[in-house]
Amino acid sequence: MLNILDLQEGETMIRPPAVAGMFYEIDPERLKKQIKGCFTRGLGKEKIQEQSFKACVAPHAGYLYSGPIAAHVYSRIKKANYIILGSNHHPIGNKYAMGSGEWKTPLGGVKVNKKVAEQLMKCPLLKNDPISHQPEHSIEVQLPFLQYRFGNDFSFVPIAISNDYPSRDFLEECRILGEAIADVIKKQKDDWIVIASSDFSHYVPYEYAYQIDKWVIESIVGLDEEEFFSRVQERDVSVCGFGGIAVCMVAAKKLGSKKGELLKYATSGDVIGDKNSVVGYGSIIIK
Repeated sequence: MLNILDLQEGETMIRPPAVAGMFYEIDPERLKKQIKGCFTRGLGKEKIQEQSFKACVAPHAGYLYSGPIAAHVYSRIKKANYIILGSNHHPIGNKYAMGSGEWKTPLGGVKVNKKVAEQLMKCPLLKNDPISHQPEHSIEVQLPFLQYRFGNDFSFVPIAISNDYPSRDFLEECRILGEAIADVIKKQKDDWIVIASSDFSHYVPYEYAYQIDKWVIESIVGLDEEEFFSRVQERDVSVCGFGGIAVCMVAAKKLGSKKGELLKYATSGDVIGDKNSVVGYGSIIIK
């Protein structure tokens, strides 16, 4: 495990991939082939057709399961820089943890944008906490899709959020962070897109996943973060990145977005055929 105390002055912290070989192929050429397949086969079949949007939601399961769904977002995304909001699935670190340094994948390294990260750190909720990111997959799995599209010629800022109960206090924190992100993006001369990394229902029957997730997604498309939290709470919907989605919605609205659009929804049952216990995946853009 990386020890930040071992770094010498001036050295860049390197975050090695945590889930290469598990969530996606570890060999670079096999990984490129795997991602290409997400765009060209099965539930993907998406031509590159770029659109302008401020933010999006993309799934973060293994590429076998959610890669073709993610391809619907990544076929439309433009080259920019990215703030990626992930979930902290592990009980370590700060509630709102920012990463730093350079993140490696089999397709190369991508640097965290130090200038924008420092500006975001003025938000009192955020802590520079690379340790929280070491075992976490939700942000990492977005990077190879961006690298496949644009090489390594972009920067990003990773923020992992430990999802709390969907309470009023947590919603207010998400609003504070979302507004802070929008304020920082407005100051930049280059383009930035906010990506919320999340899956939807976990380990529920196939028909129920379609029903409950579409109901929750209605509130995301409507850009109503309060209704979104209410629906997650009311039916105890296991949206693992609901905090990041709320932050994303708030930021997008402050950046001028008026509505969202569901590009594709499917479940693990659509991929492997087992419909007794499925996980839901959705690709959403916010324009």
